Amino acid sequence: MTWSRALTEAARSGLTVERTKLTPLIAVRGTAGLALVIGLCLWRGDPSLAVSSAFGAFAAGLVTFQRSMRPRPVLALAVAGALAVATFLGYLAAAHLVAFVLLLIGWTFLAGMAWAIGPVSGLAGTQTVAIMLVTVTLPTSVLGALQHAALIFFGGLVQAALIVVFPVRPWGIQRDALADALAAEADYARRLRHDPVAPFDPAPLMDARLASQVTPRQAKRRPVQLHGPRGLAERVRPVLASLADPVVGAPLEGPERDRARELLGAAGTVLDAVAHAVRHAGPVRLPPEAMATLEVPATGPMLNGAARRAAYRLISLLADAVELTDEPVRATRATTEAERGHLLRPSVPKLVPVALRALHREARWSSHIFRHALRVAAVAAVGYLLGAALPFGHGYWAPLASVMVMRPDFAQTYSRGVARFIGTLVGVAVAGALMALVHPGVYASAVLALVCVWLTYLLMRTGFSVTSACVAAYVVFLLGIAGEGWQQTVEARIVLTLVGGLLAMLSYALFPAWETPRLRDRLADWLAANGSYALAVLDRYARPAEGRPRQVREALLDARAARVAWEESEARAEKEPVRPRGPSLATAKAVSAALATMGRVTMIMEAHLPDRDAEPSAGAAAFAAELRRSLEHAGRAVRDGGGMDWSALHAVGERWDAEEENEGVAPRAAGLLLDALDDLAEALSEEPDERHGAEWGTISHPQ
Repeated sequence: MTWSRALTEAARSGLTVERTKLTPLIAVRGTAGLALVIGLCLWRGDPSLAVSSAFGAFAAGLVTFQRSMRPRPVLALAVAGALAVATFLGYLAAAHLVAFVLLLIGWTFLAGMAWAIGPVSGLAGTQTVAIMLVTVTLPTSVLGALQHAALIFFGGLVQAALIVVFPVRPWGIQRDALADALAAEADYARRLRHDPVAPFDPAPLMDARLASQVTPRQAKRRPVQLHGPRGLAERVRPVLASLADPVVGAPLEGPERDRARELLGAAGTVLDAVAHAVRHAGPVRLPPEAMATLEVPATGPMLNGAARRAAYRLISLLADAVELTDEPVRATRATTEAERGHLLRPSVPKLVPVALRALHREARWSSHIFRHALRVAAVAAVGYLLGAALPFGHGYWAPLASVMVMRPDFAQTYSRGVARFIGTLVGVAVAGALMALVHPGVYASAVLALVCVWLTYLLMRTGFSVTSACVAAYVVFLLGIAGEGWQQTVEARIVLTLVGGLLAMLSYALFPAWETPRLRDRLADWLAANGSYALAVLDRYARPAEGRPRQVREALLDARAARVAWEESEARAEKEPVRPRGPSLATAKAVSAALATMGRVTMIMEAHLPDRDAEPSAGAAAFAAELRRSLEHAGRAVRDGGGMDWSALHAVGERWDAEEENEGVAPRAAGLLLDALDDLAEALSEEPDERHGAEWGTISHPQ
């Protein structure tokens, strides 16, 4: 993609306004917290303190709107504490330019590295830099700095208290995540009726698993509806795929296929009903037609072999899903020992070593997060010095604009930069016009600022340009409380925002962290993770008595994570203005399809794992051993552009199939796995590689 096209796409993305579900009650609650803080400070007769404390309450309320599974009061308090520390240190150093710039560089670097912990931590770090830059008043003593820091923390404390006292749809995010996963399963079941090998995006299941992680305190209060259905959704998916697959499950045509379609349609209906019950905390309502379909016909089972086993398993799982979801909504129980083993979310103090390990992993030159931290720290310092040199006042607005738009990847930084400038232009124009026409006093300015905050919270998910306009107007009215002239505010805000946005964009052009060169590594990681998943399943067939269920489960989770990492890298690389150094778009789609098929086939094998007392399969052991050797060579081929050779694996697979005379599920699934690996080799063989010339096309195919 050329620079001109990349910038055009970024601008279009930044100015896009999305239609989304609004949450007016939550917006009112967040605005009420800010109103309490401003009102108390104005009641004391100090408008400057009202302005200062408002930033803390606003930022603490802002972070609670992010998609985080942690309790909202904890988020508000944690962010308020970080804001208070940043405020205290910033006020102490603000009177000394050199000391403040050094503090700003170090603090901004740490805030940039916070993206390694997660997006919510990254946003919170950005807010702390913003509050450090917003030096509305300059205390002359340590006691004054402590007072302002206490006010900032008080704002977050008020927001946390309001969340506890006035809860709006408790467990709403967790309910939505689980309902989305069940709805995705329902859609998958319906698509399998017409496409027996339809793809499935595991992202909703991953979100549901993340939402199911709870702290010890949450574990005692979680509704029953949020316990069992997620695990059932995980177990339903491979059963659906196994039933629909024309090789392992029901034949492609005939009465068995018709019966499979009926069961898949009924499964979609049941899963949708369960999803609706979970989302709205109500009972499950099923149409009688779906219930009749899930009963064994009076004439006897119409399916045979693996398809019949999958059908019985599907009916049992759907019955369990309805039973678990139809429990009394208000009943609660503690998590089981198994759930504590892998679904327990660490508390905030216990999160410290986890965060330190995440920071250590990204503390390397090749990390895009490490480069982002260096980039944003340099831009913040340059922007602050440049803003101080310009004759506008409020020089901190230039680095503030840079910090707020900068993200670890190119597309978000540029799209947010455009959205920030356009939104600021609109916001200050509207607010400036109101200030000029109405000339509001202190209290009227406070009311207008609160209206802008409510709009910001309400329209949070519609687009960054919309929220930027609301925030820009909020700042104009907020500074009006302190008696700032609106003419100077509008002019300085527009010019310095433009300067800050240009600095952010220029920094990425001069010191990028492109995703395109990493595509081959991401692809190799996905192949390796899929291979580990397949090997874990094959080991269960080879040694049923020694199998560990957690081994297969962990391998599946790693495969999903590798797939998501590849898809995110591919999406970022498509928007970068760099010369292609990875697979082309067509090749990437073909490779993704092949690896997704590899994962689907492995999942089908997992759905028919043998019992512990089953006979070991020598064929599975030989196939797993050869697959392990072949994957090592294939991974190097993907990274370095060599050749893939699956001929030895084909030979082992043919012997296994002949030994079991095509009666077992695993040998047939192994044949499908080989087909997927052949598709992968074919897709990559057609991709020219400039680093290795014709070498990339020398992938051998089994005859």
